[in-house]
Amino acid sequence: MANKRDYYEVLGVSKTATQDEIKKAYRTLAKKYHPDINKEPGAEEKFKEINEAYETLSDEQKRSQYDQFGFAGAQGGFGGAGGFSGFSSSGFGGFEDIFNSFFGGGRQRTSNGQRAGEDIEKQMNISFEDAVYGATKKIRVSVDEVCTACGGSGAYSKNDIHTCPDCHGTGYILRRQQTIFGMAQSQVVCPRCHGTGKEITKKCDVCGGTGHVRKTKDIELKIPEGIQSGMSIRLEGYGGAGQNGGPNGDLYITFNVLPHKTFKRQNNDIYLDIPISFTQAALGDTIEVPTMWEAEKLRIPAGTQSETVFKIKGKGVKNPKGLGRGDQYVTVHVKTPSNLSKEEIELFKKLESVEKVEKKSAWDNFKEGFKNLFK
Repeated sequence: MANKRDYYEVLGVSKTATQDEIKKAYRTLAKKYHPDINKEPGAEEKFKEINEAYETLSDEQKRSQYDQFGFAGAQGGFGGAGGFSGFSSSGFGGFEDIFNSFFGGGRQRTSNGQRAGEDIEKQMNISFEDAVYGATKKIRVSVDEVCTACGGSGAYSKNDIHTCPDCHGTGYILRRQQTIFGMAQSQVVCPRCHGTGKEITKKCDVCGGTGHVRKTKDIELKIPEGIQSGMSIRLEGYGGAGQNGGPNGDLYITFNVLPHKTFKRQNNDIYLDIPISFTQAALGDTIEVPTMWEAEKLRIPAGTQSETVFKIKGKGVKNPKGLGRGDQYVTVHVKTPSNLSKEEIELFKKLESVEKVEKKSAWDNFKEGFKNLFK
């Protein structure tokens, strides 16, 4: 008893948990640690601990006795409850209905039915332009198709397919073992036929017994307008091979959008930095700004400061879900003139002299705020 963990702690629920909360917690843990699925060391012991906790907490009478008397009460040491005797004759007792919902029929489930193949994910780099405008690309994929020579059976002929003598066609065998609660039994995949329920004495000489042959295909991939990095497109049936006549899994193409040398993108908006001259910023101007669609006229008001941001509505990227289009934001950077000609130097000197007479410079205004520092 000293090594036992509290049943509520085992299931990860509070002592005031409802039966629905207990059942939900148990479903999650049982699916995670069931020995047919989890082959890690200690998973089977963990599963037994979870099952023991659920057997008690799912029964109101046993739960009440456990809350009052602890483990002794749960096992019938108090109050004449009949005790906790381990698994029922079905092999999993109260777990059976939940086990059925996980694995399709409890102890009667079979592995030799149709099973879909695994999904596959691949990465694909695309240009900034293709992401904005959309594109159609030809890509080469490898896909497992049913072997036409054996019809997917994996056998050289029908006469070479026999029922597995160990599992008698079920795909599973029963394993019995002694536990502290008595004799328990569980189902494991038949090691002889690997869950197919069949034994092939002579394999197909085309597919080597797999039932599939790998083929390479060129297909068209339509990239929707406005796709972003991290988004995926599903190609149905181009994933892993199905088992026992089951369908193939799907192929997911996940995109990585390469950066553009000029434009930047954030969600559905596009950002652009452009330089303007000192004169344009001071006097104002109308300039032509590139977008991903066409050039747009942008008015620069007189007195515009560097780092001012302007918005050009509707010139961003289309939302891939069809919810409109983003905007383009233009940040202007006032470029300080350099390599001045003699004429330009004279003009700036005249401007400087006018500023000294008519108004204080920005530097003078700055110094006034810190008079004590510049005495």
